[in-house]
Amino acid sequence: MKTDIDCHQLVAAIGDAIIAADASGAITLWNPGAERMFGYTEEEALGQSLDLITPERLRNRHWEGYNKSMATGTTKYGNDLLRVPAVHKDGRAMSIAFTVAMLFTPENKVGAIVAIIRDETVRFNDERALKKRVVELEAQLQPPK
Repeated sequence: MKTDIDCHQLVAAIGDAIIAADASGAITLWNPGAERMFGYTEEEALGQSLDLITPERLRNRHWEGYNKSMATGTTKYGNDLLRVPAVHKDGRAMSIAFTVAMLFTPENKVGAIVAIIRDETVRFNDERALKKRVVELEAQLQPPK
């Protein structure tokens, strides 16, 4: 049974960031969730490179993977969650997790890639602090040398 879903309303209503970029990496979709997460308005983000949210030290690796996905039309992150650092408009580091979908033209060429992104900065920092505390506690349990 088909339902009439307003996809524009759906994308705007989703709490997670939804970002689409064309084959060259220019941002073509930036929902309100992306605006809340990264601090850039839709007007500031549209047409910009994905470098906008990619930490400078990771850009080469990002573009290698991006260009490979554009050339092959495949990605392993359609089902597998990718966790990576990102950067907010104000310069602070973030930890994000996302999956992607490849969108194809009628000629079966990659036209765009869409990412559904969640901010996991708090979870990442909590996990790092917990791991540090475990190491400290384990060190206390070691017999003196």
